[in-house]
Amino acid sequence: MAEERKSFLLRMDPELWKELEAWAAGELRSVNGQIEYLLKQAVARRRKTPPDSETPPTLLTPPARS
Repeated sequence: MAEERKSFLLRMDPELWKELEAWAAGELRSVNGQIEYLLKQAVARRRKTPPDSETPPTLLTPPARS
């Protein structure tokens, strides 16, 4: 079964769109995919537990690039 996806309208400054478009192209993603990736990262950082806690964040963060 296909994953359900939520659609919504997002308005943004054209200059921000150009920046996101270039960033997404550099990482071989669509702009939509790049925005979703960035939002998931932001949510993961927000949910991150204190360093001394054993509980991992709810969303996974991508591995660090070397």
